Amino acid sequence: PFRGRCVGTTRGPMQRALPRVASNGGTAIAMDRFVSTYTMRLDAKGRVSVPAPYRTILAKDGFEGAYCLPSIESNAIDGGGKMLMEEIDRLIENLPLYSDGRDEMKTALFGSAELLRLDPEGRVTLSETLKNHAGIADAAVFVGLGQKFQIWEPERFRAHLDEAKTRVRERRRRLGNLDVASRTTGARE
Repeated sequence: PFRGRCVGTTRGPMQRALPRVASNGGTAIAMDRFVSTYTMRLDAKGRVSVPAPYRTILAKDGFEGAYCLPSIESNAIDGGGKMLMEEIDRLIENLPLYSDGRDEMKTALFGSAELLRLDPEGRVTLSETLKNHAGIADAAVFVGLGQKFQIWEPERFRAHLDEAKTRVRERRRRLGNLDVASRTTGARE
């Protein structure tokens, strides 16, 4: 167990205070985020183990299970606990009351969400709807995304990861070029 000392709070992507703790080197890190990637096999009954670090975060979040829903952005499953649902609430609250957009967002997100309970061994059973959406058959990749995680079919995730890395490199190159251009322009003035 971590035995660091608390050094204050930091704001995460959801703009709520997160505990900061000092690691051995004195660096402050947030401890309640879904991070890393885990490949897990489904058993004969279609159950899959939720990675232990994810179960710990869900438990700290006050939830002994996971909300899971088909991602509206990719062929993956979005999952999380109360933090994910609170983020969805905030997203919807920004839409006009009684608007078509608000009702459509509620339908797409809340209407397709499933509450998956953890069994005593830390497993959940993915519904056929969720497995079909993500193309999951016998293995699943859990990918931490901070306030939520995603569950992918392994080959689809590899392709998605490769594409994401390529886009990040391109973005970094463009931003680097913009930074050089702004410094060059600033030096001439």
